[in-house]
Amino acid sequence: MLKKISLPLLIIIFSLAVAAWLTTRDVTPATMKARPPVMLVDVMESESATVHINVRAQGTAAPRTRTTLVSEVSGLITAVSPDFLAGGFFKKGDVLVKIDDRNYQADLKRAEASVATAKSNLERETGLAEYAARDWERAQSSAASKREATRLALREPQMAEARANLDFALADLEMRRGDLDRTVIRAPYNGMVREKLADIGQFVGTGTQLAITFAVDNAEIRLPLPDTELPFIHLPTGDTPIDEYPEVRLNAELGGSRQVWNGHIVRSEGVFDDKTRVLYLVAQVTDPYNQVDNKWDEPLRFGTFLSAEIIGEKVPNIIVLPRTVLRNGNQVWTIDDEDKLVPNTVELLRSDENFIYIKSGLNPNQLVCTTLIDNPLPGLPVRYKHVTN
Repeated sequence: MLKKISLPLLIIIFSLAVAAWLTTRDVTPATMKARPPVMLVDVMESESATVHINVRAQGTAAPRTRTTLVSEVSGLITAVSPDFLAGGFFKKGDVLVKIDDRNYQADLKRAEASVATAKSNLERETGLAEYAARDWERAQSSAASKREATRLALREPQMAEARANLDFALADLEMRRGDLDRTVIRAPYNGMVREKLADIGQFVGTGTQLAITFAVDNAEIRLPLPDTELPFIHLPTGDTPIDEYPEVRLNAELGGSRQVWNGHIVRSEGVFDDKTRVLYLVAQVTDPYNQVDNKWDEPLRFGTFLSAEIIGEKVPNIIVLPRTVLRNGNQVWTIDDEDKLVPNTVELLRSDENFIYIKSGLNPNQLVCTTLIDNPLPGLPVRYKHVTN
């Protein structure tokens, strides 16, 4: 019983003794200042280089030449080419439409007969004029007084009339031959039929529309550009060699796959649009329908909506960074030698949806923070890891 009471009492006495001893010590426990957390960020190294400033635009492929074929004579259409249909291709000089030419054949024969008659009359008048001149000379040789022969006596008016009649007959013959030739409508260039407006068996008059056709030697795309983009493109002039025309890459989504065509900027339209304040540049793609050398995976059909990337001028000493590194006020955050954040105000040459092009305010080989930090503070310590551009 005594042991059960004495053991707890001894524990209590020992605890009180240790507490009294600790309170008498004059030593203050050491304190440690809490270190602020260090954020891990991604960085990339800035690099200066000479870059092509590419300009993006959009437009629709259209033919360079569009023609409405019309009939220059009247008559019944007696034949059409098998390719004379919407979407049909033809070569320059191909016969597309034939019009009944029987009346024009008859007109041509009458004109030929008129020419023959006029030539005969001229020959007759020429002979009569020669006889008249000799008769006048004989009469003058026996006459007492000499005088000049009149134009009428020498049949000069009759000769002039005969020549005029021959000229008239020859001109009429030429017109009849032209009318006969125009009964056959030939293709004016290598092209395709856009819309067929007449067919075999139809009577057409002078001026009747037969078809709408496109030339397929070149496709043209009008690309609108604001004035801020124009300094980066060397616009061609009349003195610019063809091999120096700016290149343009055109692409479109067709059938679930992206198709690409290459062309050149061949001209500008010369004036700014009054409403949109843009200048239209014209890109050209040769042989869009693969009619010559089959160089495209897919033909560039007229009406295709295209995205364009124009290869612009070369600009030296430019730093290209992802657009996501740019903060408000044209600021880019970098990491200094003490691994702290430093804001840099940069001057941009231009920017697009993916990149910024910096011409001043940032030096090569600086570490640029690519991590988006909420409310960053200058001098904030960070840890970093490198990422590639």
